Amino acid sequence: MKVLYFGDVYAKPGREAVKIAIRKLVPAHAIDFVILNGENVTHGYGIQPEMADDLFAAGVDVITTGNHAWDQKAIIPYFATTTRLIRPANYPDHPAYKVPGRGSTVVDCARRKRADGKPLRLGVVQVMGRVFMDTLDCPFRAAEREVEKFNDLGISSVLVDIHAEATSEKQAIANFLDGRASAVVGSHSHVQTADERILPHGTAAITDVGMSGCFDSVIGVKKELSIQRFLTRRPVKYEAAEGPGGYGCVVIDIDEDTGKARSILRLREAVATP
Repeated sequence: MKVLYFGDVYAKPGREAVKIAIRKLVPAHAIDFVILNGENVTHGYGIQPEMADDLFAAGVDVITTGNHAWDQKAIIPYFATTTRLIRPANYPDHPAYKVPGRGSTVVDCARRKRADGKPLRLGVVQVMGRVFMDTLDCPFRAAEREVEKFNDLGISSVLVDIHAEATSEKQAIANFLDGRASAVVGSHSHVQTADERILPHGTAAITDVGMSGCFDSVIGVKKELSIQRFLTRRPVKYEAAEGPGGYGCVVIDIDEDTGKARSILRLREAVATP
């Protein structure tokens, strides 16, 4: 089983770069599932329903989000219309104040079936870290709960998106889930790390997959605005950088019988976008 995962997709340059990448990478690597983090799809602030639909039409199977999940108000009712858009599983989950959406999902491969004729299935989980982030429920326990739920259903191939600021927290969760999740991939930082690896018990891991967006920027934002904010300490409103985009992603090969990862390939490329 081959899974293609894109890091934070930032505004139009990111959306267009990802579409180009999907057309190129899916056939080149015989990809079965395409997953991306879409919390910055709409000008860097959340995701609108029409943009989610556009990405699904381009070949994306599941979209994860993060701390910007709620920026676009129109997306809140949209969560109830699809199982393919998820938010962090460690938001409070109580009948009296239930958070919209879901923290995990299962998707069947539309491209091929297993050798025995059964659907090729992938579980996808997202949790959000707590170091330098909002104080949500424990991401370790939430991820463990969701992964075990899939394992109990006989779904051995599970990808976990850990949306977090601190590299130590991301690496700790990857090791905590080693041997139980097929892959633990980091998002949120927008800067790709060069530490892709297979952990001792068969989990593919990378601290951050990196951004898909305008590379001539400060993590997707216009450079002058970011610099001004740091120099003046004023609350300068960020705007998405314009110009050619690029993508950051990983290709993960998973043994569909055992759920163990065989390999993880890190990719980063600038592309000529419209």
